[in-house]
Parts: sequence; C-alpha cells; structure tokens
Amino acid sequence: MGKKTVALLGALDTKGPEYGFLKQCIEDQGVNTLLVDVGVLGGPRVPPDVTRETVAGAAGADVNALAAAKDRGAAVSAMSAGAAALLPRLYAEERFDGVIALGGTGGTSVACGAMRTLPLGVPKVMVSTAAGTDVSGYVGTRDIVMIPSIVDVAGVNSISRGVFARAAGAICGMVNARVPAGEDKPLVAATMFGNTTPCVTRAREILEEAGYEVLVFHCTGTGGRTMEDLVDEGLIAGVLDITTTEWADELVGGVFSAGPGRLEAAGRRGVPAIVTPGCLDMVNFNAPDTVPSEFAGRTFYQHNPNVTLMRTNEAECRRLGEIVAGKLNRYTAPVTVLIPRKGVSMIDLEGQPFHLPEANEALFGSLEAGLRSDIPVVEMDCDINDEAFATRCAGEFLEHMARVAPAPVHA
Repeated sequence: MGKKTVALLGALDTKGPEYGFLKQCIEDQGVNTLLVDVGVLGGPRVPPDVTRETVAGAAGADVNALAAAKDRGAAVSAMSAGAAALLPRLYAEERFDGVIALGGTGGTSVACGAMRTLPLGVPKVMVSTAAGTDVSGYVGTRDIVMIPSIVDVAGVNSISRGVFARAAGAICGMVNARVPAGEDKPLVAATMFGNTTPCVTRAREILEEAGYEVLVFHCTGTGGRTMEDLVDEGLIAGVLDITTTEWADELVGGVFSAGPGRLEAAGRRGVPAIVTPGCLDMVNFNAPDTVPSEFAGRTFYQHNPNVTLMRTNEAECRRLGEIVAGKLNRYTAPVTVLIPRKGVSMIDLEGQPFHLPEANEALFGSLEAGLRSDIPVVEMDCDINDEAFATRCAGEFLEHMARVAPAPVHA
C-alpha cells in the first residue's frame, strides 16, 4: 500500500505560514500533501499544488476579476463554490485520501462546504475558531471533525503550534487507520425517539434476525436530515420511519426540525418504506424559559432539564396529517402507513399528560383522507410501543422488501 495523501484546503494569501507549518507536520509523519489554494486578494505565501485559478475556474469564475473587485464576500462565495465543485473531482481522481483545513468563520465556511461534498468515511478535519459553538451550519450531516483553534488562526505561536501539530496527527492517523472488514448486509434506516424506543427496538430485532443491518437515527433534526441524505446517496435499502416527529417541529417552530425535505428521499429514490405518526403529539423546545411566549397556556411536559415538550393541538395535528400524506403520495416504491390508535408516544396513552384523543383523531383522519387510494393503511387498536405494533411494522416492511429485492442471507 502506497503512502497516503492529505489535501490541505486554505487561503494561502492570509494563512500561508500556518499552512506551511501544517504541511510540514503532516509530511514529517510520512504522509504526502496536496496544497489547495482558495485565497484571492493577495498572492500565495507558500506554493500551492492546486492553484486558485483552478479552484475559481471550477465555479466558472475568474480569480483576477475577483481580486480586482476587492469584494471579500463575493470572493469567498466564488471560491467556496469552486472548492465544492473541485474537491470531489480530485477525490474521484484519487489525488488525496483525507482533507484538513484551518480558518476563521470564512475559511471554515469555504472548507466545510467543500468537505460536505465528499463521501461518508473520507477523513475530514477542520481546525476552526467556530468550533465549540453551534457548528451544525458548517458540518451539516457529514462526518467532519471540528477542532477548536483556541486562538485565532493568525500565526504559529506557543498555543497554535500544539493545536496544529495535533490536528496533523489526527488527520494522519485517520487516513492510515485500517477499517476491519465486516459482514455487509442490506441497510435499513429506522427513526427513533425516547418515546418510541420500545417499538423501534423490537422491530429492529426482527429485521436483524431476517438478515438486515438497521441504522437507528435519533429524530433531533440532524438525525432526520442525515437519514434523508444517506437514502439520497443510495446507501439505504429501506426505511422504517416509525418516528416522524420532526415534522411537528418544522410546522410549529420547535428546535428539532429536519427541514421541509423530511419524508422526501425515499420517494425520490424509490426506496420501500413503513411510515407511522410516531411522536407527532409533541413539539420540542429547550429549557422551559426558551419556550416562546406565544405558546403560554399550552400543555407541556419536562422530558429532561434541557428538553421541554409541548403537546400538538387539534389544528396542528390535522395539518400534520395533510403534510405527511402529501409527502407519501409522491412515493413510487411500496409504502404502508401504520396507525396506533391508542397512542403515538409513551406520554400519549390514556392517563398520560399528552393524551388528547381529539387531536389524534384529527391527525389520523387527515392522514388517511389525504393519501392516494393505493397506499395501504393499517390501523391497530394498540399504542405505538405495543409489541404487536412493532411486529406488524417489521412484518409489513419485510413483505415490501420481498417484492423489490432478494431476501438477504441470514447470519
């Protein structure tokens, strides 16, 4: 096996010495480097392997025109687009095995935007002044390792020297790591919340016994987006969408929204799916004092000190049913909706704080009324965490898979 190569993606006009130091640290560990320049306003202070002209050209931009305009925002946008177009092409050409970058918010935006275009599993390290804050906007749903720079990326000093050197060690270790071989099985994506854990756990056990590998995604917004991305990438054979709660947050304004694209990837990719209205009885906020004042007087439940749940009302539930039906009507592969009439979460049962039958009836009614006539609906007189419901979800899923693909070999 030949030596590995790490791509260094950075603005060599403003961060030249820092990248020169990082390059040396990596090469000292026996790893090759590919230095990619995304700078614009000044000349590169260390010689690049991939020039800024090449990066800008990948986005159809002219680097000289960008420099002449002296508009940093426009330059950053253009180089970000160029890096995002160029980096996956360089990876496909086997020019590098992993990528690292240093930067403030601008550099982090450019580098992470490009890193997000790379496949899952390609080592990605970002040393950033933004690390330690909410970096979801930079990382998205990708496996980017964020390392706090501690001080600004402005020179190699007694603090940054250690940070940069250890970041170099991290990316070198990542590209040289050997991933042990495993038994590859068809992948199933399942969605779960604490309030649907028993259902998903039992269904997962049944599917694993049938020869599938089940990836469980926590429905905190990021979980749903990640699942949708993996389905879009063609990595997922089927979806067990037990917990569609992120749509409640998207509709009402909670903190766990997965965005308006949730429930769309399986339809686009023709992936078989089971869908239930799991946890559509709740909207998520953070600590109680973060709940917007407009919701005063609503029914709340303190899930933990940092998560406050609000019960969806009848009007919201009716709209949620319409939204879910609208998404599912675009599916081309087999999809079945299962409805647990006695409760869509642990706290929606009779005697529990979110038990609100009229809201559930609005949800179930609008969902069924809005679906295409050829989409099967299975109603069960139990709650979502009843073993019978989980078993039926798994059984319906296996029937779908039997129609579209050969059964996997059992372990």
